[in-house]
Amino acid sequence: MQITTAGAGHIPEVGRLFDLYRQFYECEPDREAATRFIGERICNGESRVFVALEGDRGLGFVQLYPSFCSVELMKIQILYDLYVDADVRQGGVGEALMKRASDFARESGAARVDLLTAHSNHIGQHLYEKLGYEIVNEDFHAYSLYL
Repeated sequence: MQITTAGAGHIPEVGRLFDLYRQFYECEPDREAATRFIGERICNGESRVFVALEGDRGLGFVQLYPSFCSVELMKIQILYDLYVDADVRQGGVGEALMKRASDFARESGAARVDLLTAHSNHIGQHLYEKLGYEIVNEDFHAYSLYL
């Protein structure tokens, strides 16, 4: 397995994985839209996507968005997406992607990596806690304003 920064040549395979990721979160399948969205992030440099590959086959990916924490006066990375193809789960792909993400965050000058996950994502929570992530905001509500 090789983990690399996703570039233009990886977009079709990362798009496939991104569509599966969205389905995991109960979105309707739409490979074309998923590929377009992730491709725009990659090509526009709006996020950093790492993809785990075995040959040309994508095994999983992780996507980070740069941000800041005003309260703590620091640069952070938001780990927004992590997905491992169902048939290779429990094989170390997720852990390897998470480690590459935290290495990148350090390299980029970030002081912290933040993520949110569904309460029902027990497998993800186990991995995050195994890697040292801590629940820090049980007292906060997450809000969105759709425009």
